[in-house]
Amino acid sequence: MGARTERTTLAGMSGSRLLRIGTRNSPMALAQAERVRAMITDRHRDVTVEVVSMSTSGDRWLGDLAALGGKGAFTKEVDAALLAGDVDLAVHCVKDVPGDRPAPAGTVMAAYLARDDVRDCLVHPGGLRIEQLPAGTRIGTSAVRRVAQLALHWPHLVPVAIRGNANSRLAKLDAGDKYDALLLAVSGLTRIGQAARITHPVDPDLMVPAVGSGTLVLQCREDDTGTRDLAVSLGDPRAREETVAERTMLHILQGNCHSPIAALARTEPDGRLGLRARVLSLDGKTVLDVHEWAADPITLGTSVAAALLRQGARDLLGLPAHGPA
Repeated sequence: MGARTERTTLAGMSGSRLLRIGTRNSPMALAQAERVRAMITDRHRDVTVEVVSMSTSGDRWLGDLAALGGKGAFTKEVDAALLAGDVDLAVHCVKDVPGDRPAPAGTVMAAYLARDDVRDCLVHPGGLRIEQLPAGTRIGTSAVRRVAQLALHWPHLVPVAIRGNANSRLAKLDAGDKYDALLLAVSGLTRIGQAARITHPVDPDLMVPAVGSGTLVLQCREDDTGTRDLAVSLGDPRAREETVAERTMLHILQGNCHSPIAALARTEPDGRLGLRARVLSLDGKTVLDVHEWAADPITLGTSVAAALLRQGARDLLGLPAHGPA
């Protein structure tokens, strides 16, 4: 499988069925797996859950993710364990799942959990809001989506590249020698018990989130109907529709970790599904912005992607001329 696995049995009860959850071994990934474990044992008392954690190449690599193939570096070892039958269910952050290619053959994204807070947030030791930061403030972030929107709204701030999980980024901020503040996800900080570090959640219509923000997806083997049915029982239909709309748009635009693409789907009170999407230049000087509504998520994601392409997303993203129309 190419990755050393560490098995930790988190269920303290015996049952008629064992289900193995595969996950990265970062603190956040383990917290997410524990959330799923608790949901399963609460709703399916006959199931004993074992968490199988593993180190991924994305976690070990400190350089540019492009050298490892982008976001797939955080999922490929877990995917391999799933396909090999070493685990039965994988838990991923949707925004870590590559958007420019389908799920590995033989697997299916069976369910999306109810969505957490989608917003980005500022973490500042002095408690300042993002609009209060003085010129030259160094903001730790490596997400091109955040870099481009910083340049759009707050061009006097200076993005500085940073890698590592949320805990290590907080430690680098606390060291105080390279970063004055961080931009992180509200949901991630909450999952690892660091919500108190949040200084200022940023309006998602200013800093439009990443595709899949705040959402966990459960992946299993396509032919494992038992696990698939169990995963579906945990899923949230609203989160599925919103995520499918966002990821349909992302897939058509062939978005990856180096694509300055932002999107947020929201279910309106009247039941319609809305999708706001942006494609930006890294300097924030070119902004393509589309907001549409529809009843069907695939139709909506397709329509928004087509509108962005008509506005010039192909050139902005460097897509080939023979790509999607």
